Amino acid sequence: MDQYVPAHEYSADLVVEDFMIPSDSAGISLHLRNKRSAAQKACSAERTILMVHGATYSSTSLFDVPLGGTSFMDHLAAQGYDVFALDVRGYGGSTRPPEMDEPAEASPPLVRTDVAVRDLARAVAYILERRGIPRLNLVAMSWGGSVAGAYTADNNDKIEKLALIAPLWLLDTPPPIDSGGALGAYRKVPVLDFRERWLAAAPEAARASLVPESWFERWAEASLATDPQGNTERPRVMRAVNGPIQDIRAYWAAGKALYDASDIRVPVLLVHAEWDRDVTMASTQDLFLSLKRAPYRRWVEIGEGTHMVLLEKNRLQAFNAVSQFLAERCT
Repeated sequence: MDQYVPAHEYSADLVVEDFMIPSDSAGISLHLRNKRSAAQKACSAERTILMVHGATYSSTSLFDVPLGGTSFMDHLAAQGYDVFALDVRGYGGSTRPPEMDEPAEASPPLVRTDVAVRDLARAVAYILERRGIPRLNLVAMSWGGSVAGAYTADNNDKIEKLALIAPLWLLDTPPPIDSGGALGAYRKVPVLDFRERWLAAAPEAARASLVPESWFERWAEASLATDPQGNTERPRVMRAVNGPIQDIRAYWAAGKALYDASDIRVPVLLVHAEWDRDVTMASTQDLFLSLKRAPYRRWVEIGEGTHMVLLEKNRLQAFNAVSQFLAERCT
């Protein structure tokens, strides 16, 4: 293991395990975290979840920082789900490609979406075999929605339901994550400076209350801790691969879908927040209308939230929308 991302303190009612599984590339291992109720004995496809992060922050950062006393993974595990979260290579506890030890300009953008789909495929196969189940649920955010959507379009038989939060889709303009200019292998993210851009998406009068006190600092420190090498620099940074941004330029911002949403044939939930500048309401609507072969589809719009709604005051609305969607039985 290149690095270990520790779990936060958690209830004795939860079991927490961290795994390193092989990717399809020599020397690259993938980090999987699992949380489940200690009382849970049986495994089923309907109650198993795999979570996938976005283009900048790892699954540990997005789904397992205990803001307000609980994380998204904690919430789902408390609802009786067997919850796994994947770090794609280059993120969190997974192996960093060797090019990340060199100057960014020495290599092209690392970890394009097709590579992430391969990593996701490895994680799905591992969980299905370990739990002895035929399918599982996918929950993904932002660029992770592209990864999960592309995987599902080719592997409907392995997916029970698909829940996408602020999913990347066709864009009219370049998203805020793309600052322009030439792209190297990776970029250095000054996480502690992110608060201003995050809050700028909300109306000025709402910014002070959007992220409760101390939440940003706790999340930022947890995010920086996922990259010990970048964390030694001053100011402290977290390295993030640029493959997702390259694909945004080549596909989503160029009006070209990276996968065909009509190939998805499982139930789909889209969760979006009204102040999301990275993935607009129009983009979400276009994806919703493109899911023509899903047995059923749902779009939940959350008021007073940004692209980072999972880390904001209204996060429980997103948590509950996902858990309720996965729990329901529609025949």
